[in-house]
Amino acid sequence: MSAQPVVQVQDLDVYYGTSQILFGVGLSVRQGETMALLGRNGAGKSTTMKAIMGLAPARRGTVTLQGRVVSGLKPHHIARAGLGFVPEDRQIFPEHTVEDNLVIGTKKGPNGEDEWPIRRIYDVFPLLEPLRHRIAGRLSGGEQQMLAIARTLMGNPALLLLDEPSEGLAPIIVQRIGELLRQLRGTGATVLIAEQNMHFCLGLASHATVIDKGQIVYTSGIEELKANENIRQRYLAL
Repeated sequence: MSAQPVVQVQDLDVYYGTSQILFGVGLSVRQGETMALLGRNGAGKSTTMKAIMGLAPARRGTVTLQGRVVSGLKPHHIARAGLGFVPEDRQIFPEHTVEDNLVIGTKKGPNGEDEWPIRRIYDVFPLLEPLRHRIAGRLSGGEQQMLAIARTLMGNPALLLLDEPSEGLAPIIVQRIGELLRQLRGTGATVLIAEQNMHFCLGLASHATVIDKGQIVYTSGIEELKANENIRQRYLAL
């Protein structure tokens, strides 16, 4: 019997002013999956993530988190319900230390559980531990990205949303972030990654959904996407 979706997105329409950006978007992510939401620049990836998080209100459609409809709630209420969002600009606290950033993000799970104590964070993100007393604004871009992901995990989210985690990073740092996300997948975390960089996701996602011009055009396991050259060339080739 398949696991129930942690998040179920159905028929989302999103507008910016009078311009429609998303057209009936639907996707689901099940417990323990790492889903890659792939598409070219401007395809609607970030808008989908913001709509799930309540930052881009939908005119139509629903977002259900662990069986509870959260669409229409304020973003901070959606966060409390179990969504952890790492935006493209990371939004760390640059004037605080690495460890202060982590502690600020601490929140117990809905049943009082603490899946991500700081010791476990340092085990999964070992590069952060020797930096724990460093001011976050002095970190490199890759270190800040690791910190943003780790801080969000400290909130014990049911689902982790990552918006373009490889954007603007050097290739060697992208590789390192990918290794960390593969390790994160091994912990059983449930993750939705919005990415333009298909190759970054192929080695770490379990499933993929492709968006183009604001519409979902393809969903499959990651191995099926690897084998589908037509989809890759039509919607993902740069």
